[in-house]
Parts: sequence; C-alpha cells; structure tokens
Amino acid sequence: MTRVDRSRLPDVGPDPPFTFPDVVRHTLASGLEVRTIEHHSVPVITFVLQVDGGSGSDAAGEEGLAAITADMVDEGTGMLSAIEVSDALARLGAEYDVDVGADATVFSLTTLTRFADRGAGIFADLLTRPSLRQDDFDRVKQLRLDRLRQLKDLPPAVAERAFLRLLYGTHPYGHLAIGDEASLAGLTLAQVASFHRQRFIPSRSSLVVGGAMSHDELLVLAEQAFGDWADEGMLNGAAAAAADIRPADSGKHIAIVAREGAAQSELRIGHLSARRDTPDYPALIVMNAVLGGQFVSRVNLKLREEKGYTYGAAAGFDFRRGRGPFTMRTAVETSVTVPALLEARRQVESPLHEPVTQRELDDARNYLRGTFPLRFGAAAPVSATVAGLSVIGLNVEELDRYRDAVTAVDAAAVTQVALDLSREAERIVVVGDAAQIAEPLRAEGFVVTVEPAIPA
Repeated sequence: MTRVDRSRLPDVGPDPPFTFPDVVRHTLASGLEVRTIEHHSVPVITFVLQVDGGSGSDAAGEEGLAAITADMVDEGTGMLSAIEVSDALARLGAEYDVDVGADATVFSLTTLTRFADRGAGIFADLLTRPSLRQDDFDRVKQLRLDRLRQLKDLPPAVAERAFLRLLYGTHPYGHLAIGDEASLAGLTLAQVASFHRQRFIPSRSSLVVGGAMSHDELLVLAEQAFGDWADEGMLNGAAAAAADIRPADSGKHIAIVAREGAAQSELRIGHLSARRDTPDYPALIVMNAVLGGQFVSRVNLKLREEKGYTYGAAAGFDFRRGRGPFTMRTAVETSVTVPALLEARRQVESPLHEPVTQRELDDARNYLRGTFPLRFGAAAPVSATVAGLSVIGLNVEELDRYRDAVTAVDAAAVTQVALDLSREAERIVVVGDAAQIAEPLRAEGFVVTVEPAIPA
C-alpha cells in the first residue's frame, strides 16, 4: 500500500500539451459564415448557430422580446407541433439548447454522427421557418409571466435584477433577458415575427459545426441545411454595446431591496468592467482567480473559512462585447449583514493594499492553465467557445496563446487592473430585512436607499 503524505499539496507538474483544434472558415452563397471543426473524441456532431440579437437588442418597452422569440423557435415548424418537434429530436437522441445573452442568442443541437443530416435539417427548419402560432405564443408568454412572478420570491434573482439596473440604468444591458412584467405583458406575436424576420438572417448570423467528420463533410451538412436560407428583412439599428458608459461616482451608496423578516441577506458588490476584447483580459482573469474565482480565493477563504459568515462567496466577470459587470456574490445571515458587507468590500479592494503573493499568483496561474484543456474534451464546448469568440470579433488563435498569456501575468499587472477596476463607480445591492440592516449600514457612513420591491 502506498502511503500518501496529506500534510502538503502534491507537486504541480508541467502543463500537458494542448493545441486547440483547427477551425476552417467558409461563407455560404447566402452570406452565412460557417466555421467547421474536426473533433473525433466521440461520434457526435454539434451545431451552434448564433444570431446577432440578444437581450441588449430589446428596445425600450420591449424588454424580453429577444428571449421570447428564442423560446418560440422550437414551438413548431411547418406542420410539426412543439410536442412533435420534441419527439423528433428525442428519436435522434439529440440535445437542443438556447441561450439568450446580452449580445447574441445562441442555439445549439448535438446529435449522433449517423443522425447528423436529419438533426441539421430539423435544426435549420426550426431556426429559419418557425411556425409562430398564436396559441403557442399565448402559452409561452403566460409561462414567462408566471416565471417572472416566481423570480420575485427568489432573492438571488431579485439581487441580479436590481444590480444590473443600478449598474447600467436605462441601457439595454440593464435588464434580465426575461424582461419585466409590464413589457412582457404588452408583447405581441406580430412583434416576435418582426424580430425574427429582421434578425434571423444569414448576414446577421454565424454557424459553427464541429464533430467527428472531416471539414468537407461538416461543410456539406451546413450547406444542405442552411444553403437556401436568405435575407428577407431589413435589420433595424441595434442597441450600442455598453462601451462608453461612465456612471457617476456612487460614493458609499447602498440600494436595499426590502424583504421583511428575511433570515438572510443577498449581497452584490461590483463595478462596470472592461470589454471582452481588452488586452488586459489575461491579467483580469488571473486577478479574479486570486480574488473570487476559486474555492481558495480571498473572498471565500475570508468570508466562509475564517469568519463563518456564509456557505460560499465568489466573484467574477461577465465579459461582453461592450463593458460587462464584475460582481461579488454571497448570501449571509441577517445578523451579520453589516460586518460581512464591510469585509466583502475590503476583500474586493484587497489587491490594492495587500499585493498578490507569489503563492497566490502561482496557484491562480496553475489553476487557469491546468483547467483550460479540460474545457474542450467534446465537440459541444469546442463549438460553443468558437461561437462565443466570434460574437466578440476575436479569432480562435487567441486560444492557442491563452496559457502563455496567463503565465506572463505578474503581480504588478494584477495590481494595475485591480486599480483600474477600483476607479469605476462601486455598486452595492442588498436584498434583505431593511428594518434590521438599514440603520446599522447608515451608521457605517453609507447612503442607504430602501426599495419596497422590484417594480413590475
């Protein structure tokens, strides 16, 4: 029996060799950009189609339009009902998914290689020729309204909604993809049809096909499924990405969303951060790994392990085409809301007055480099990553440079990006019992605003 010395961590070995699969770009006659990726680990094919139009393209008063349009896509095509579509996909063993982001709506379908042509045909029919029937729309809309009412009783969702609104104001990035009750209640099937006609077009979309076939075979799949897709609408002007937002300095301001008698407080602390295409991206992700991106990060070790305030605390970036949020998230007992909030703020600012140690830097870089290849063991995450980069306008070559870029980040770079982040206005949201926490927070010098509820 081999004895294991549990008194010390195992030695970190060299990074295993890894090269991101080749990505070949094509353009169909319709103008649709296609990227093919050979990935032979398992006999499956993944299709990822992204449409340039996420929640950030919702017009004022139409919040939730992009998301409900995405929901309507798999409600039927031609003579097939929603149930028949689901049955058809199930017979292929296919997995269908949709994600409505701030900048784009991403649809994906993964199926066995031997069913790839049939899966591609159904996928294309849903996206390019959805039925958009009134009875389906009424049902989907009611389900989403019911979900919104449920979210009002979920403190994390309430906190996210309030935090985005505080961070972005009236900018289209400032609302959840699902929208709000007032806007969603007013949406019509005609608006959904118009949104689909204007944005679900080849010139505003891109397709990634990856899996256990050659590039030529993958391109044939794309051409057979999407070759006759044509632009039929005129795209209205899309909302600008949040590139130049400069919120006024908030000082020590806290927005409390009141929940009378709540046993816990949901905390959000953050800033408006950089765009995804910033050259500081490697330094930012290393900083976050030190600060809040791992179990052993400063925020979690301090608030959970040392203070015992919470079961877990984390921080992270939501990188976007425009300026995305950096957010620290945790939930604590009401009785420790004030000390937990003060400690969380100190940790978010800690790289400025407690420089990153060599051990922290090594751990963060090793973690990021070591987990990087694990993300690409199948065609689906490879295809999704390529699609995500194309939303931002970045090339896949960045992935081959990733580990070297992370290795090159030093303590000075981490301190600099933390300083840059600290110059942005701080935003703080607390969802909790205002009667117990408002005055103690004011006593700490915060300007406290209490909201009775998130407006409908």
